[in-house]
Amino acid sequence: MGLFGGQDKKLLTLIKQALSKVKFPKTNAPLLSLCNLNSVHQKRGQLTLELEFAIPCNDYLTLLNEHLTALLLPVVEFEQLVLKIKVQIKQLNHTDKLEGIKQIVLIASGKGGVGKSTTSVNLALALASGGATVGLLDADIFGPSIPMMLNGIGIRPESHDGKLLEPVELGGLKTMSLGFLVSPDDATVWRGPMASRALAQLIFETHWGELDYLVVDMPPGTGDIQLTMTQQVPVSGAVVVTTPQNIALADAQKGIAMFNKVNTPVLGVIENMSYHQCGECGHTEHIFGRDGGDKMANDNDVTMLGHLPLQGSIRQQTDCGEPTVLSAPISDAALAYKDIALNMAIALNKTDMSIPSLVISQA
Repeated sequence: MGLFGGQDKKLLTLIKQALSKVKFPKTNAPLLSLCNLNSVHQKRGQLTLELEFAIPCNDYLTLLNEHLTALLLPVVEFEQLVLKIKVQIKQLNHTDKLEGIKQIVLIASGKGGVGKSTTSVNLALALASGGATVGLLDADIFGPSIPMMLNGIGIRPESHDGKLLEPVELGGLKTMSLGFLVSPDDATVWRGPMASRALAQLIFETHWGELDYLVVDMPPGTGDIQLTMTQQVPVSGAVVVTTPQNIALADAQKGIAMFNKVNTPVLGVIENMSYHQCGECGHTEHIFGRDGGDKMANDNDVTMLGHLPLQGSIRQQTDCGEPTVLSAPISDAALAYKDIALNMAIALNKTDMSIPSLVISQA
């Protein structure tokens, strides 16, 4: 019978069968496509599962525990379920360029004014909150905004070796922006090639170290900066931010078309300013239209990653250098950003992880 008796093997089989039918909370992703179950331990009424996730999921552990407890109680006898979680992001960047960075994701838009930078900052913070090591690159050479959004105006990056710049650490993120190197009152009056060279320096002459994700806040449009990023950088995928109104959707469609032409995977669409909810009566109004982002995602066969509200507090918090996920981490808006970051991370990890042999012990 081996090391374990028949009862142990039965327990192991029951857990494996149960988990094979589970989806990760708030998603349609099978649990075992996102994690490996490395071991199972049972001792004095306590059942412990050791799970290794390929997505940053720390913000969902309470929900996951409740979900699995309800699932396993009918088939396994225990008093308490304990989840031991390890986050191990997959390496998608397989080139010598930026080899310490596992995944690089571009946050883009077809036009300005759709809240792309605010979305980029909050998504980066959401990934970090989930347990990942995250960098944030401000690729908008002509209008860098990351220093203001993270209360970093006036900070200048250092260089320990005279060759590479050290990223500025703000809000738990490793950040880099031209805004750290020039006066906020100066205008960047450069032709396209010069701007592209400046961006290449920010990317390749920054000592990023080891990162799970590098989130890149792209400038609006489909010009030189976009080509520099997609041709010179091993990009893992891109996300397109839009609002529901037709003019924004038309430009966002061009962004999707551009990424398709340069063979950059489009992970999905985010619809920002999707609706406004009155703080007094709770009435919801779709000021900029309705369902436009969903239709665009469906027409292009990409994922709708989520919808974000038009909310004054998001603007106020960002203007004060304290973005929503950082300053109000359990607010409805912050939870929406975290759900979108979760969906984005899942989209980056569509390839199922193999399930290794399980180790079970009982005392």
